Amino acid sequence: MLEVSGVSKSFPGVKALQDISVPFKDGEIHALLGENGAGKSTLMKIICGIYKADTGKVVLDGKELKLHGYGDAVKQHISMVHQEIQLIPEGSIAENIINDKISQFTKFGFVNWKAINQFALKYMKEVGLDFPPEKKVRFLSAAHKQLIQIAKALSADARVLLLDEPTSSLTRHEANTLFELVRKLKDKGMIIIFVSHKLEEVQVIADRVTVFRDGRLVGTDSIGNMENSKIIKMMIGRDFVYRYRGRLDAYNGEVALEARNITSRIHGFKDMSFKVHKGEILGFYGLVGSGRTELVRTMLNIDKRDGGEVLLWGKPVKIDSFKTALHKYKIGYVTENRKEEGLFLEHTVAMNVCVNSWNKSYYRHIPFINLKKEKENADVFAKRLEIKTPSLNTLAGKLSGGNQQKISIAKWLAADCDILIIDEPTVGVDIGAKEYIHELIWNLAAKEGKTVILISSDMNEMISLARRILIFRDRQITGELSGEEFFAKSGEEISTEIGKSFV
Repeated sequence: MLEVSGVSKSFPGVKALQDISVPFKDGEIHALLGENGAGKSTLMKIICGIYKADTGKVVLDGKELKLHGYGDAVKQHISMVHQEIQLIPEGSIAENIINDKISQFTKFGFVNWKAINQFALKYMKEVGLDFPPEKKVRFLSAAHKQLIQIAKALSADARVLLLDEPTSSLTRHEANTLFELVRKLKDKGMIIIFVSHKLEEVQVIADRVTVFRDGRLVGTDSIGNMENSKIIKMMIGRDFVYRYRGRLDAYNGEVALEARNITSRIHGFKDMSFKVHKGEILGFYGLVGSGRTELVRTMLNIDKRDGGEVLLWGKPVKIDSFKTALHKYKIGYVTENRKEEGLFLEHTVAMNVCVNSWNKSYYRHIPFINLKKEKENADVFAKRLEIKTPSLNTLAGKLSGGNQQKISIAKWLAADCDILIIDEPTVGVDIGAKEYIHELIWNLAAKEGKTVILISSDMNEMISLARRILIFRDRQITGELSGEEFFAKSGEEISTEIGKSFV
């Protein structure tokens, strides 16, 4: 058994954990739940030696662990798979799997690459990675990178496995493959600690659930006694339901953006077209890899466009780069990959909020940043989006996932974009922050007249916000759902209709 007892941890201005005691049993999948900043990831990092607790202890099989870093945890057969991708892009899959144990494959200064590749293949097969072990990581998707991290953890002969949002970048099929693997590890007696904001996943995979709120332990119980409504109330202190928000008066309005016959050899699609009106929330719904994100990135020439044209307010425009889309045409894109593409994690909150609108912080119109003005501009949007941070000088990477996502949205609002494309806005975000982000997106269209393209694989999110949905499958648009009367139906009825588009 693994047990944390009386654990507390504080950071400047924040009490992250307060007197936490939780037992984790062999052969059990134990889910940790709570809003962003509730203390889940902090506890996991204490268990694996990344953080040192201010008070309390971690005990494994009756022996207190004295860990001075993650390397000590690995020696105790404790491994963690982080939500953030932590791989070497220029390294191969095999090199990333064995990079903390390469000495095992070295003799007299020579590396046995054949043995390394054979070793890596064993764990690649376990997680369903069907690539040559020599393939470079930088050519792979975020989903595949996440599976490499899991393979690396398994290769360390872990007895305790900590999974922090392991499915945030995975398709449904890949997530199911992971769950099958996790169940096999559980049957072998492994202790598995699982963090996820997807409650439907928790109901499927977990045996026991512990809920945190504001760094405190709210309760622990078996999954059979923890319905979603009960879990949500424990997490945020109140009931939460997806709701019909009403009409968006956009259908008779002006067409803000139109894409005609967009073609991409890289992504394998051609002649994809759509249009979106001023003040509309247009949904792109489908699984990861279905073509939703690829269409947007090709349209904006982030990825090379091989054909088609883009019209803005009825007139053809030439978008040759993402910079042009932003500064000339006021089109913003909130990427799904906030860690690698959306934020500068090693820079301040203020810098990240203002990075797309630095001209507002110039010193007397001279292109030198007035730091005082930058902070004032950032403060406006930090307050508007209720970003929880000790200060605007705090590094963005130090904040919770929910607050990082708010920053990722804030920088586009600060740039005063007229058209905003938001890709998976609440992946890795807790239910409370999710509700806030949903309200923010709705108000952008309903109250400010912004045009929003919402890309999401969360059906409830799509139903709650979009008033027209394009269904994507196999890099094609396979259907369209629209009409206010349709969206006023029950979630179950809408889900049935959406499901028909995948048949």
